[in-house]
Amino acid sequence: MLGFDLIITLFLFGGAFFFTTATIGLLRFPDLFTRLHATGKGDTLGASLILIALAIHTGFSPTTVKIIVMLIFMLLTSPVATHAISRAVYNKGIEIWKRKEV
Repeated sequence: MLGFDLIITLFLFGGAFFFTTATIGLLRFPDLFTRLHATGKGDTLGASLILIALAIHTGFSPTTVKIIVMLIFMLLTSPVATHAISRAVYNKGIEIWKRKEV
């Protein structure tokens, strides 16, 4: 059981790491498009790793099937939602951030 605990811990820490880096990207990046990129990628990967850890922890059970369904749903909808939001903002006419020359 020690091997499974180590794997679960690694997945949980990996998920927490990607959630943290996505939050830092949300706070630090200059415009909406880069913020959406950071949070879209980081949150999807972070949540995926945490759901995988939960699936391993519960073993094979009806709960695991529900976790896998949530994982698939999240992997399908999160990138599409991020793309739809960024496309709507771009079509609205919001300018992409450009670095000012010094």
